[in-house]
Amino acid sequence: MNITFRQMRYFLAVAEARSISGGSAIIRISQSAVTDAIRFLEAEIGHALFIRHAKGVTLTREGQQFLRQTRKVMAAMADLRSGIGSGGPQIGGRLLIGTTPVVTGYFLSDLLARYRQAFPDVRISVVENRTDYIEHMLVNGELDLAVLIVPGLTRPEALDHEVLLRSEMRVWMAPGHRFAENDTISLADLAGEPLVVLARDELASASANVWNGQQFQAQAAYRSSSVEAVRGLVATNGGVAILPDLVYRPWSLEGDRILAKRTREHLQTVDIALVWRRLTHHSEAAAMFVEKARSTKGQR
Repeated sequence: MNITFRQMRYFLAVAEARSISGGSAIIRISQSAVTDAIRFLEAEIGHALFIRHAKGVTLTREGQQFLRQTRKVMAAMADLRSGIGSGGPQIGGRLLIGTTPVVTGYFLSDLLARYRQAFPDVRISVVENRTDYIEHMLVNGELDLAVLIVPGLTRPEALDHEVLLRSEMRVWMAPGHRFAENDTISLADLAGEPLVVLARDELASASANVWNGQQFQAQAAYRSSSVEAVRGLVATNGGVAILPDLVYRPWSLEGDRILAKRTREHLQTVDIALVWRRLTHHSEAAAMFVEKARSTKGQR
């Protein structure tokens, strides 16, 4: 294949912005150049990477796979850049990061591993708590940065943020469910379905927002703060769940399979973002964490 790093960068921008125009604005390149790059990639790979629609674009299954590989390449390039000249002065000091349990388990651990590898002399402390408490610590100057799920920040007037990952909401169901053969699901189809709700601070509001503006909604049959419990209930056909790809796994702990279906309605993504106190001057250790986090930007 004759795929270039620049074309992958264009693809990543479009995937993050969920539109050609948004992607071109991020990288400040004309829409025609970005469109040509995407078409070249699709021709080289032999598959469509995006589904075009009136509101923008959505990644295909092959697009999701290519996104994962692109993120790995971008991260490797960032590691290469940070490793060049590493014989010079090493960054030290302390880095205090706030986060929430879901973000720790499904996103932050890998980012921290990359950062520790690049900057082993930085002492990292992570505080895990509810979103509102982490925001309180940021505003009070007790943390350098936070990695949180947005929207949902309670103090946006005092905080800035930058989205690192956009995660689509999908309908989880068992292979034996009556809608399992459908390629997409309408929310109206779920009106009579038992709903399995993940009652976690970070995701409860996102799940509730799915039904905003709808004349119907599924009935909550089960509520659990455990992602694994939700997977188990869905996999055994106890109900359906609407959750982001961030926490999706195709199997429950017991080995039962779980399907994830796109909705016909356009649902708001669940976004993970870097968050910091407005007008903060980052330490060198914090600034390097920001750069490392930016190299992982993507969507799943």
